[in-house]
Amino acid sequence: MEYTYVTVPSGEKITMGSDGTLNVPDNPIIPYIEGDGTGVDIWKASVRVFDAAVEKVYGGSKRISWMEVFAGEKPFNRFRNQMGDKAWLPDETVQAFKEFLVGIKGPLTTPIGGGIRSLNVALRQILDLYTCLRPIRYFQGVPTPVKRPEDVDMVIFRENCEDIYSGIEWMTGTAECDKVVRFLIKEMGVSKIRFPECSSIGIKPISRCGTERLIRAAIQYALAHKRKSVTIVHKGNIMKFTEGAFKDWGYALATSEFRSRVVTERESWVIGNQDRNSLLSVEENARMVDPGYDMMSPQQQADIRNEVEAALTLMPTHGNGQLKKLLMIKDTIADITLQQVLTRAKEFDVVATMNLEGDFLSDALAAQVGGIGIAPGANINYVTGHAIFEATHGTAPKYANLDKVNPGSVILSGVMMLEYMGWQDAADLIVKSLERTIGQKRVTYDFERMMQGATLLSCSGFADALIENM
Repeated sequence: MEYTYVTVPSGEKITMGSDGTLNVPDNPIIPYIEGDGTGVDIWKASVRVFDAAVEKVYGGSKRISWMEVFAGEKPFNRFRNQMGDKAWLPDETVQAFKEFLVGIKGPLTTPIGGGIRSLNVALRQILDLYTCLRPIRYFQGVPTPVKRPEDVDMVIFRENCEDIYSGIEWMTGTAECDKVVRFLIKEMGVSKIRFPECSSIGIKPISRCGTERLIRAAIQYALAHKRKSVTIVHKGNIMKFTEGAFKDWGYALATSEFRSRVVTERESWVIGNQDRNSLLSVEENARMVDPGYDMMSPQQQADIRNEVEAALTLMPTHGNGQLKKLLMIKDTIADITLQQVLTRAKEFDVVATMNLEGDFLSDALAAQVGGIGIAPGANINYVTGHAIFEATHGTAPKYANLDKVNPGSVILSGVMMLEYMGWQDAADLIVKSLERTIGQKRVTYDFERMMQGATLLSCSGFADALIENM
């Protein structure tokens, strides 16, 4: 494609092979969006860290050709006479991410008014970046509000295109909303809208196809990274046909596509019971799995017995302790999860969840390890290979151009990008440098004010320290 506003540097494109493997040349062209507000300072610092790590590890045999593309306030101020509201997210920017597959971005302003609710959401939906990937871990020395932040080592797979991100809603008092309310009441027989005359209405679609591709990605990641479990987080006890279906479809996908490599938590109970006592009857095992078995209806009891019998067919491949080597698939209710990630953080590893719960959970966990200032994020389509790595924090305009804020979120998002590209040694070098620098208590203001004996560094100074520690 010919670009009018974007300058394409010398280099080569990243491509996706027919076997689903990313083909990364030694000089890949990577589109980047500088970002609004503090994004300018953060990008200047971060790109120096990326380039230094790549140069240190590969000695010039590999390098990134950075290609600036535009979104947010910068193009709106520069190109709005030519593009109007489209200048917030120019077509060329979308096309560049489509063409070059992998990119990175700083924080963006959400435009007020107009047709785009969020530039971040727009990019995710246009490119079908269905996985929001949020790895959350603790760096020794970072000030946190919890006693054992080192227990947190989780990777959140948050569904990125459905649920509330679909944006299907109508404001009360509009003809459209009135029409929907009338349809629900008159055509669908809905009687549970408490105040129909003044209710806004929203719809949250959860699909089997969308669920399956997210759960598949989470399981593949967990297996590739030798993780212990995948926990499906949901509110299926209340929303049975959306969030409950998400859970059910997730289990079905896991046990059909990955049968020899996974075990569900309930299967592990049945098999464990039988391993400990091979003479157990199906009914005895059922009572151990569900202590309320004797109070169930005959049909419920039959369902439990059928579940036990199905699990027992796995004894040759999963019994006699073999299940301990397998990936555990389990689920938890969303509200109790938010409590247990505080009280039992070690019980969680890879987490797969829908959009809203994933939003709450990833930011709550980030607070446990030091805040979103050092929380990385990525939006990925594992089928097409498209991926945008990004800061998870906002633009903080009052700190713009002060060379003050922590660039950690973008730097660690760049680490994720290097890992995704297969440049693991460069990614590891940055992480080790970050650990060393924080361990030396050489930090930006957000950490310095909460650390005794710390040395205050600017945004650019923190990048200097990272490069020095490589």
